[in-house]
Formats: sequence, structure tokens, C-alpha cells
Amino acid sequence: MIKKPGYDQYRPYFATYIDLVPDNADVLQLLKDNQQKTFDLFSSLTNEQAMYTYAEGKWTLKEVLGHMIDTERVFSYRAFVFSREDISLPGFDQDTYINSTDYNSRDIFDLAGEYKALRDATLYLYRSFSHEQLTRSGVASGNLVNVAALVYMTAGHELYHLKLVEERYQQ
Repeated sequence: MIKKPGYDQYRPYFATYIDLVPDNADVLQLLKDNQQKTFDLFSSLTNEQAMYTYAEGKWTLKEVLGHMIDTERVFSYRAFVFSREDISLPGFDQDTYINSTDYNSRDIFDLAGEYKALRDATLYLYRSFSHEQLTRSGVASGNLVNVAALVYMTAGHELYHLKLVEERYQQ
């Protein structure tokens, strides 16, 4: 089981996500369990429903899922790189990423399938890390972060967006 990282192992902003993961949770099992929950939620939508946004200027549900995919790719890539050696990586601007794609033209079931395949790959990667690799760190967006924190950030980011979808997007 991967131990929850201390606050000194990531920048304070990411506590928003990491704190959503229960203290004694098996984070890898949580990622696996939420894979089906997230897939079921988004794949059950019609394309029309997936175009819903709760307010002007907010993302559609397709864009929310696309953002979740983008962020998981970024977090897992950072974890991969940092598990291999200490290195510095550039930041990630979520709005630039969303504005540079056209998730809204994609079929929601296809997006849900991409999410599910990505999660499988993420789980294979995260399960492969040794204890030593989980303690390694790197710099992302100018801030030190360790590999275990990135695993927890992946889980917490998903929990954060699932909660937002439940609170603001349920029609």
C-alpha cells in the first residue's frame, strides 16, 4: 500500500486533491474502483447530455472528462519521469490544453473508453513503482513533488471532479 504523502512532499495547492483521499485508503484500489464509476457515469450520457454546462463559460461534460484525461496523463508522466531520476518539468495550463482540443466534437462513449484505457495504463505504471521510486522527487511547475504525491493527486483530482459533476452538472 502506498503511504499518503506528507505536506512537505508537494505544494500546498495540491492538498485540495490529496486531502480528498481518505487517510487509510488503498489509493491504487481507489483508482481502480473509480475507474468503473467514472466510466459508467460518462458512458451513460448521450452526446447531447454530455454537451451540458451549468453556466456560461464553464466546461461541458465532454470537456470535464477530457480535462480529467489530460491531467491524468500529465500526473502519470511526471510520476514516471520522477521515478526514474530527479528532473524538472514545465507546468501544465489546463485551459490551454482544453482550448487546444475539440473534445466537444468527440463521441462521449469514445472519450469514456479512452479514459478507461488510460486508467488501465496508469494503474500498471503506479503498481510497478518500488518503495524507493515512490519516494523520489522532481520539480514540476517550479515546485518539488514526489512520486507518491502524484499517485494521490491522480486519485484526488478525479474525486474532485466527480464531486463537481454531481453537484453542478446533474440535470
